[in-house]
Amino acid sequence: MKTYLFTITALSPLFAATAAGAESSHKNQPTADDKRPNVILIYADDLGYGDLSCYGAQGVRTPNVDRLASEGIRFTDTHAVAATSTPSRYSLLTGEYAWRRPGTDVAAGNAGMIITPYQYTLADVFQHAGYTTAAFGKWHLGLGEQSGTQDWNAPLSATPADLGFDHHYIMAATADRVPCVFIEDGRVANYDPSAPIEVSYRQNFPGEPTGRDNPELLYNLRPSHGHDQSIVNGISRIGYMKGGGQALWKDENIADSITTHAVDFIRAHRDEPFFIYFATNDVHVPRFPHPRFRGQSAMGLRGDAIVQFDWSVGQIMKTLDELGLADNTLVILSSDNGPVVDDGYEDQAEELLGQHRPTGPFRGNKYSAYEGGTAVPAIVRWPARVRPGQESGALMSQIDWMASLAALVDARLPKGSAPDSHNRLGNLLGEDPTDRPWVIEQSSDHVLSVRTPRWKYIEPNDGPKMITWGPKIETGNDPVPQLYDMEADVAEQENLAAKHPDTVFELETILRKVRARQLNP
Repeated sequence: MKTYLFTITALSPLFAATAAGAESSHKNQPTADDKRPNVILIYADDLGYGDLSCYGAQGVRTPNVDRLASEGIRFTDTHAVAATSTPSRYSLLTGEYAWRRPGTDVAAGNAGMIITPYQYTLADVFQHAGYTTAAFGKWHLGLGEQSGTQDWNAPLSATPADLGFDHHYIMAATADRVPCVFIEDGRVANYDPSAPIEVSYRQNFPGEPTGRDNPELLYNLRPSHGHDQSIVNGISRIGYMKGGGQALWKDENIADSITTHAVDFIRAHRDEPFFIYFATNDVHVPRFPHPRFRGQSAMGLRGDAIVQFDWSVGQIMKTLDELGLADNTLVILSSDNGPVVDDGYEDQAEELLGQHRPTGPFRGNKYSAYEGGTAVPAIVRWPARVRPGQESGALMSQIDWMASLAALVDARLPKGSAPDSHNRLGNLLGEDPTDRPWVIEQSSDHVLSVRTPRWKYIEPNDGPKMITWGPKIETGNDPVPQLYDMEADVAEQENLAAKHPDTVFELETILRKVRARQLNP
């Protein structure tokens, strides 16, 4: 059930409809012969198109993900909404392009909750359809009512419970940012009253060591750029933190923790329809997989982290099989953005890369306007309805998954909600091979691109051509329009804008009208 932070006089019509829906959400309980599918959305972090063996990965094997693909659909032209985490997650859960909303860039660990309680979310869709809902793992969408004002020693004032999630066990932000604790149903999990928590993104606390000043304390990982502030578990982070005690996580146990909680939730709710947002951390820095996964790839810690991710997927599948739930459970697996190799820690990811290409055939990486920033793996399995062994080249965007899943459960979206999301359920289930006419992509510099089945247009931007603060990544910025023929030049090497001005104008027009909310696919 949602709780709200606003006075009754501030209610908008949309909010009022949402509140009324919340009051009646659990009245629509399943019957004994209920056939609605369970839905599990597995959302990997920084997992590239080329990082799975079913997508041609070299140096790492992912048998559980491969099995998921063989028993369902493997998509080859699916896009996250943005080339960075927070905006992709915002867009996925709200059906709204993050670039429409200020404050949706990569969030600090003490950011206030970015999705507001009166916004209708993907979790609301399922909750109001009678599902039990849960979020596990990486959150990175802010907590509490205002940035920097959270009291981490008390119940938080705004959490995923206000966004349609009945249960949550989440990281406040991401592994390289403090606070390094799990939040369970609005409170710090395993809270240690002997070590009260303080967090700041402005200045350190007196006497607290940092990676910059105390490198001798970095017994697990050292930073390659940035990430040299507070030290937790022998790894320095972004931001400053004091306290935590027994509540502090150990990076090598993160995957076990979130997977165990997800499995326990499935077992507890086996007799009712459930929706799970399972957001893994593994491939994101700092990469520090459990010792049992060390040496399981040829690529060191980054490759071993992918193996660990595959294990988590396997545990979810194994549980569904054991409980007899696999046949009527829709599993969707994808990633929040493209991959990055060196993103701030000395983990030999670049040195041990070998022939492995994290972005597959695409140019660019995480942060970039090139395809490698948003082209992601996507796999769907639902044995009761989806034919196994399929491959789909349909152009698809995660922005449409909210409206599509609403259609799946016959849910009506309140007016004004999910404004950029459209029902493409046929694409998602392999029943409609037609492409989305166009996809909008966002780089970390807020540069927007338009992809059609054939063309890729990147709007002009005067920013630097390479990221200036650390990773060796092309931004995709150029002061002139860029146009690439994705059928003939998937690596985006030849700019054809001067040769095809009519196509440039057409795609510029699409972008202009989408910005103005004057065009739908």
